[in-house]
Amino acid sequence: MNVYALSLFLHLVSVAVWIGGMFFALACLRPASSELSPQQRLPLWEAALSRFFTWVGVAIVLILLSGGHMMLGMGGMHARWPVHAMAGIGVVMMLVFGHIRFALFPRLQRAVQAQSWPDGAAAVNGIRRLVILNLVLGVVVIGLAASLRG
Repeated sequence: MNVYALSLFLHLVSVAVWIGGMFFALACLRPASSELSPQQRLPLWEAALSRFFTWVGVAIVLILLSGGHMMLGMGGMHARWPVHAMAGIGVVMMLVFGHIRFALFPRLQRAVQAQSWPDGAAAVNGIRRLVILNLVLGVVVIGLAASLRG
């Protein structure tokens, strides 16, 4: 396997982990957990997000490295506009994730620790809104990637 193919593979797997995880959280875990009491639901979210955020951190590193390598192979600054759009949107997604992980998630952790269920619910709601934003941006990036094959 050549280095470009390996970069593409790592990039696609990492994107699948991140985008797929957001879809699963919104479309599957959220509806299923809505029937639980806050005392059960919020610790579940804290535990699930803690594990997911670790994987997203790994995915982001791999996306940056593999994406940078592939962009260089496509001409770097002279690559087609969808490549630059994907990179720009990807950076925005990473910044949104950073806010979720380092601002909102600690609020959820503190609320669960203090058993402050209204504060925990507010934190999860803020996380949900930004995950929706990132999921939409991720789907746009997938569309841009598909446009490169045409």
